[in-house]
Amino acid sequence: MDLNLFYLDGYGQFVWPSFFITFVICFYVYLKTKKEFQKQEKIFLKEFKQSRIIKIENAKGIKKTEEAFSGNSIF
Repeated sequence: MDLNLFYLDGYGQFVWPSFFITFVICFYVYLKTKKEFQKQEKIFLKEFKQSRIIKIENAKGIKKTEEAFSGNSIF
């Protein structure tokens, strides 16, 4: 195996730690974002779950009304 690939003409000592640190920071941000999203999702569902059910029932009623009048053309 050719180790010159890892040395990168002497700059490998700067490049590889930079890649590693960047990967660790991105993974940390991903985990924090995922945790915060799940927290906000629970809050949202707790607050709006009842109104969501009502809106779905209303939307079904509107759809039936649209189907009843869809056969009539004005033009």
